[in-house]
Amino acid sequence: MTTTHDSTTRVVDLRGIAFSEPEFDGQFLRALDAVPSGGADIGECFVTARRIVAGDHDSWHREWTATADRIYAAAQESLAAGHRVSAHDAFLRAVTYYRTSGVFFYRPPVDPRFVESYRRQRESFWQAAALSEWNIERVSVPYAETELPAYFATPDGDGPFATVILIGGYDGTKEESYFAGGEAALRRGYAVLMIDGPGQGGALIEQGLVFRPDWEAVVTPQIDWLQSRPEVDDQGIVLLGRSWGGYLAPRAAAADHRVAALVADAPQFAPGEGAAFMLPPEYRDQLHTGDPEILNTVLTESMSKNAVLDFGLNRGMLTHGLAHPLDYLRDAKRYTLRGYAENITCPTLLCSGENDTRGGGAKPLFDALTSDKRHIEFTNAEGAGEHDEAGAAALFEQRVFDWLDDVLAGRGQE
Repeated sequence: MTTTHDSTTRVVDLRGIAFSEPEFDGQFLRALDAVPSGGADIGECFVTARRIVAGDHDSWHREWTATADRIYAAAQESLAAGHRVSAHDAFLRAVTYYRTSGVFFYRPPVDPRFVESYRRQRESFWQAAALSEWNIERVSVPYAETELPAYFATPDGDGPFATVILIGGYDGTKEESYFAGGEAALRRGYAVLMIDGPGQGGALIEQGLVFRPDWEAVVTPQIDWLQSRPEVDDQGIVLLGRSWGGYLAPRAAAADHRVAALVADAPQFAPGEGAAFMLPPEYRDQLHTGDPEILNTVLTESMSKNAVLDFGLNRGMLTHGLAHPLDYLRDAKRYTLRGYAENITCPTLLCSGENDTRGGGAKPLFDALTSDKRHIEFTNAEGAGEHDEAGAAALFEQRVFDWLDDVLAGRGQE
């Protein structure tokens, strides 16, 4: 845990909790973030972390898988004995542990362990959904020339319910989205659509679909589908984007004005404009003009020395369907809200963590918005300064859903 001092203050953030490596520790904190919604237990996470060899991806996968297998087996035993609540709770925890086990295999070529970690988390979620207090339905939603598997969940009652479309990030899955806002929304009376878009989860792993900048092409069919459902208040459809979803959700809302409210957590205004900073300083002005062979060699060498860069570029190549790191950096220029943000018409909430460099787009996006808008910066002093406010899920949910409740309650009162 990082602590800094000056003459009057003592500030503690949530770094270095279990690992000295930033990527390992960040992913560990991400697992802990599922605790409030039933997706993890503190002791299970810490004892797993203490078995892992620092910096070793194979060890990371092996130990998280071992914990997941143990919890999944315990869930099966409870279910066989008729203990449905215990089984449900254990299956939910297994979802997080299986997902976590595969997170460092976001790299081409696809590792079979990566595929298996996804399939096991999905199976665990299916098992939990069948035992849930919520009505969780497995559905398919049109996209381009195919369909995307999804979960449509509703609270008790007939509705119609205001409905949240959960839009995840680079390495999120629709199963994880249950813990990243889905369960919190259901407890507050919202329906929820949990879905992997192209480049995410099952859409990437099993359908081979990759990211695209025009996310309205993904979300508009989802809104069409929701508006065909009698349980949905078709004037109360909300987009909640987290991590990379902090770019994807605003991009979709800029084009589809049926969105009643927008939440972007880790807002990203023009993420592609920062691509050059992944190159060493002496090569940055060559991003779009330099020799690809030279630049790819430079990037590969840098990746071998920097675990954070290695993870980010490999993950980008896989999820964008590109063969070389330079291809990914050059393609990034297509991902921008410049010229789009001013077209967003719905009330918008931007959320960013004090330490999160990925949320650096909050100010330019806030300035570009012409709709009703609010920005909340979550701080280290609140225990909420990390990416996606990891470790402060309850505080995030309180502020976001209080805002959303108020916004939707005020419809038609102007």
